[in-house]
Amino acid sequence: MNNMSWVRGFNASVGLLAPHALASTWRRAFMTPRRLPPRDWELPLLEQAERITLRFGLSALRWGSGPAVLLMHGWEGRPTQFAELIKVLVKAGYGVVALDAPAHGRSPGREANVVMFARALLEAASELPPLKAVIGHSMGGASALLATQLGLRTEALISISAPSRILSMLGRFSRYMGLPRQAREHFVKLVEENAGIPAGQLDSACYQLDIPGLVVHAADDPMVPFSEAEAIHQNWFDSRLLRLENGGHQRLLADPRLLQAVLELLEPLAQRPSKALAS
Repeated sequence: MNNMSWVRGFNASVGLLAPHALASTWRRAFMTPRRLPPRDWELPLLEQAERITLRFGLSALRWGSGPAVLLMHGWEGRPTQFAELIKVLVKAGYGVVALDAPAHGRSPGREANVVMFARALLEAASELPPLKAVIGHSMGGASALLATQLGLRTEALISISAPSRILSMLGRFSRYMGLPRQAREHFVKLVEENAGIPAGQLDSACYQLDIPGLVVHAADDPMVPFSEAEAIHQNWFDSRLLRLENGGHQRLLADPRLLQAVLELLEPLAQRPSKALAS
């Protein structure tokens, strides 16, 4: 029996006897990210970055100057995972700021969730010039979508490998871990209490998305099904859906087609000056 099978079997048994205790344990585990070090290929770009500290100790990296583009990585991710995209944006004349999400990198905290990611975007935007674009990967993409509903102002938004519905993500995780029904239900309840927003409201179908956008997803993503991207696109009238047959959950960040699509989205916006947008 492999390790994952043992974990599922343990959860299935304990979940019948003590569903609330098991749910509480997995809620903490689900919201406690590992701080993973950068890969070797990320180091050259990291050395070129300017480290800045924003409000409430939020840490970020900055490259270049010009119209502002704000980036948010995914769960257990890093700003430099956007390396190829950052290089392209800086070469095109943009100033790029990439956040360490709460409880990631050098930003404070031990636990995080999609609402905290979204609020970090709002906090960063309040200290930056008016944004030409916000780009988010995975949970960073979901948080960028949510942040626009909480007051974030940007001229364009790019969602990469992001879930459309947080409730679906919670369901996939709890089923994968083998939690019985009662434990799954309590797990979702605890996540909602921690985030402060019902999971059912964290759904692109509930959002008013009225800015130009790009939705990018790989068909072979093993973590977030491509159908999630289709749902985001369907709920976002002014978006383009870019389907990549290969790229998994992270490799697509360096795909030349993604890089070109981002520049094509931003090109008409670059022809006009950034405007201060009221929150």
